[in-house]
Amino acid sequence: MCKSKENDNALYAELQKVIDEKKQITNPLIEILRLAQDIFGYLPVEVQEYIAAELGIPVSQVYGVVTFYNFFSMKPRGKHIINVCTGTACFVKGAPRILQMLADELGIQIGDTTEDRQFSLSAVRCVGACSLAPVFVIGEETYGRVDNRDKLKEIIDKYRN
Repeated sequence: MCKSKENDNALYAELQKVIDEKKQITNPLIEILRLAQDIFGYLPVEVQEYIAAELGIPVSQVYGVVTFYNFFSMKPRGKHIINVCTGTACFVKGAPRILQMLADELGIQIGDTTEDRQFSLSAVRCVGACSLAPVFVIGEETYGRVDNRDKLKEIIDKYRN
């Protein structure tokens, strides 16, 4: 997301405002990281180092939180994040096939983002919709029982620019 020095400066200025607002609360790190990811689109090492310095904590502590929580990403993510449920019910009812169809349609593998930064693909343990298995989620929308490439392509096309 960082394209130029000017853009970087604006992003870091926005981050500094967030840090100034939040650092007085008890245990502000997760909230600051969440907002920093909103600003930058992900949490590169440089941003983690900046946050650590501003909060007066070790970079290892920031890195530990970023790598512990699945929500945080150190790589740029797409505008639309696709989470495929790989829990038992979904796995048995075809999650591996859904993952393969999505990978083929998007031209990426699990953990990757499309070159146009429109889509990121990931596998999650459970989305709590076992009756719809196999399930995948795009943003806040849940899709279940998708059993063919045409239906899957139709869904993905709704999100393409």
